[in-house]
Amino acid sequence: MKKNGLILSIILLIFILILGGFLAYGYYQKATYKLQRPIVSMEIKDYGTIKMELYPDVAPNTVKNFIKLINDGFYNGLTFHRVEETLIQGGDTAGDGTGTNELSINGEFKENGYDNNMKFERGTVGLARQDFTYYSSLSPDLVEKGYNSGYNQFFILAEDVETFNGYYTAFGKVIEGIDIVDKIKALETTTEKDEETGESTQTTKPVNPPVISNVTVDTFGVEYGEPETHESFDMNSWMMNYYSSGVTN
Repeated sequence: MKKNGLILSIILLIFILILGGFLAYGYYQKATYKLQRPIVSMEIKDYGTIKMELYPDVAPNTVKNFIKLINDGFYNGLTFHRVEETLIQGGDTAGDGTGTNELSINGEFKENGYDNNMKFERGTVGLARQDFTYYSSLSPDLVEKGYNSGYNQFFILAEDVETFNGYYTAFGKVIEGIDIVDKIKALETTTEKDEETGESTQTTKPVNPPVISNVTVDTFGVEYGEPETHESFDMNSWMMNYYSSGVTN
């Protein structure tokens, strides 16, 4: 009987050790697991390919939206319509920054109530949006409307811009092709002539806007699903209604 009890004790001990090993391995895997973030390959005609790593753990809905637009072929054939010393911007349907869409998404940044600590530094990919702060005296709600007006236009920083921190959605980073960003930001831009004064001013629109020929994204088998969207805010209609209502009288 003592011998049988000893055998049972040994078997139980082995079982406990095996179970403990499985549990320890599981905890180790969880502790050392590294999220394989989506990688975007953006082919720019005559320039090459910019590769960007997206951060679904930082701005999940913005990444979902960007992935959906890429998979829909939305960006293919569009351009980088804005170039400055600090950034390049693209993804506008009109090719000049004035294109409109029926949908928008909420801005995932601190001033809009989201926990996004990503810094706007060289190579950061951000979501462009409207800024209605100037009109906040007419209605405080306009600030929030601007915060939640982004959708398809994006920008890539060529230099650090600290003033963007907390006020725009950072959702990716260039991992290859930052030299292409540098080439695009240095492009010659058009000039506009003031009809009244006759003076010419430099714009941010390139004389020959670079074309985004094709964009693909590798999600490494992860399905990110549909983004949460809402109807876009029409500032022009709001202003017309505001002044026609006689509020200012």
